[in-house]
Amino acid sequence: MPPKLRARLDLMFSARQYRFPMIAMWLCAATLWAQSAAGQDQPAPPVTGSGLDACSEVPRDDALPFLCVPPSLPESEEPSAQVPAQVPAQVEVTLNLPAGTPLRIVLDQRTRISHVDELVHGQVIEAVYAFDQVVIPAGSVATGRVARIEPVPAKRRVLSYTNGDFSPAHEYEVVFDTVTLPDGKQINIETTASLGAAEVVHLVSHPEEQEKKKNVAARAIDSAEQDAKDTVHQAVYQVRSPGRFERLKRFLVARLPYRRQYLEPGTHFNASLRAPLDFGMTTRTSEQLALLGTAPPPESLMHARLLLEVSSATATRGVPVVAVLTQPVYSPDRRLILPAESLLIGEVIQAQPARKLRRNGSLRVIFAHIETAGGKVQPVQGSLEGIEVDRAAHMNLDEEGGAHTTNSKTRYLSTGFAIAMAAVASRPDVERGAADPGGDPLVRAGAGGSGFGLAGGLISFAAKSTPLSIAFSVYGASSSVYANFLARGREVVFPKDTPLEIGFGAPHPSPQASQARR
Repeated sequence: MPPKLRARLDLMFSARQYRFPMIAMWLCAATLWAQSAAGQDQPAPPVTGSGLDACSEVPRDDALPFLCVPPSLPESEEPSAQVPAQVPAQVEVTLNLPAGTPLRIVLDQRTRISHVDELVHGQVIEAVYAFDQVVIPAGSVATGRVARIEPVPAKRRVLSYTNGDFSPAHEYEVVFDTVTLPDGKQINIETTASLGAAEVVHLVSHPEEQEKKKNVAARAIDSAEQDAKDTVHQAVYQVRSPGRFERLKRFLVARLPYRRQYLEPGTHFNASLRAPLDFGMTTRTSEQLALLGTAPPPESLMHARLLLEVSSATATRGVPVVAVLTQPVYSPDRRLILPAESLLIGEVIQAQPARKLRRNGSLRVIFAHIETAGGKVQPVQGSLEGIEVDRAAHMNLDEEGGAHTTNSKTRYLSTGFAIAMAAVASRPDVERGAADPGGDPLVRAGAGGSGFGLAGGLISFAAKSTPLSIAFSVYGASSSVYANFLARGREVVFPKDTPLEIGFGAPHPSPQASQARR
């Protein structure tokens, strides 16, 4: 390095060595001068001694020996600017319902399926949540229309005629386009509704244990809120639960050869949103969301809906099953654990398709994980403890949550009656020593009715023909034997958006944890 360059660098380095101590000394002198100037305007504090005696108050236990605790001011004299209030952190939450969210609606007025655009009127029977807030309360009024009526296919019409039914039902489509909230606010919606279920039943696997879990969950909700929910539930229950007389009336009307097609009060629909709904923003404190995404408490009961259809005819062991929470889950101290729309992920562990000789199908599922909207996954142990299905499905739940279809208890009675009528109709009616070629009128009517219902009974009664009565009765007996004892059994089908009640316990230990305990 050239000597001149080295000398210049040495000079710069020595200048920096002297510059920084001089700046530090200047800052210290300025600080002492400011403190002395401020001290001249204020009276000196009283000093009664040295050491700890010189302090006006006793120091704290964790204070240094040479420090005194400054005297505290009364609350009325403390300046608010020096002690800012601690405000909990606020988190903004978007309230929206994604496309595909179903609205469970039950009709409260009778609607005839005769022409398109017929008005359909009903009520929402289950509150709809966005995150943890009700955005569409139960009891909201839903209105729509009959959007489409399909003609009856020729094949089904012929089969219906041969069974004495001259009014086969049309397939139809219903859409709901307006929801009116209890406060009078109207919301325009676009929906696609499933086919209506005439009567829905609620099946449970452990009625006593489920009632206990419901009571535990109810204690986490304010009593006023629970009373309001119970009031709405009772009002809706009266609409959707037809009495025994009404069910008997519908049964008899369904046996008539000619009848009109109606949507009766109590018919259930799942109206899925075709477009998302936005309900604005809300805020939650960090304390309220402190437990968000954690595991639910043991012995908790969750309400969910099935995301995709599951059937015993097509499902196999290991097929994934996905459900979506329809109600948020809270801790006992009312802090949110799982918001609505959290995913419950499980699988099929047993599936038996229906077989011949009326051997019905069975299906069993479990839920092993919960995934929140943020992607956090929690291992759980969940089983099916409740489900709402159409009464016509003839489904039951066993104690372990397995679903089975059952055969009607009246199949023996109906089949025995059909066989008896065939036997009686084949015997000649002898009165006063001579055979009546037409047979007994009551026997003729019964024989025709066993094969073709009310229409067959009337035809057989009017025809006064023993061979015709025998043919009708034999057809009825053979059809009854095949349908009740020889045909394929019923499948277990959980349609899309089926309401589920899932009970959760402690998660299964991992293999590593089990080996560590050993």
